[in-house]
Amino acid sequence: MSAFITINGQEFPAPDNEWELITYTNVTSGRNAQGEFIGDRVGRDQHKVNNLQWSWLPAETWAQMCQAFSSFVVTATIWDQVHNDWMSIQIYPGDRTASGGINDADQRPILYKLCKVNIVDCGVIG
Repeated sequence: MSAFITINGQEFPAPDNEWELITYTNVTSGRNAQGEFIGDRVGRDQHKVNNLQWSWLPAETWAQMCQAFSSFVVTATIWDQVHNDWMSIQIYPGDRTASGGINDADQRPILYKLCKVNIVDCGVIG
């Protein structure tokens, strides 16, 4: 595996900031009247890749990355910090944002800065 993230087979470049891997466990209602945990685990652990950010991306690259999410729920291959290996899961993207960068003579962006997205596990193995 050479890409940091692959979405539906499309490789994304590695982000150039400190990204964050989050593993979370869903549980049913949590505590009884004595404050004791009485919930149960629901499903498997789920994952989020938070704070993905690229300082600068060509407009074409950022557009391709955003288009990879056009069907909203997609298959992603990401790093699993629990098993120290790659895994494929169904994910959805959070907000995709970019700041103005450099424009061409027609004022069309050719570079974006601060391109950001978070990706969140849907709970389905890809």
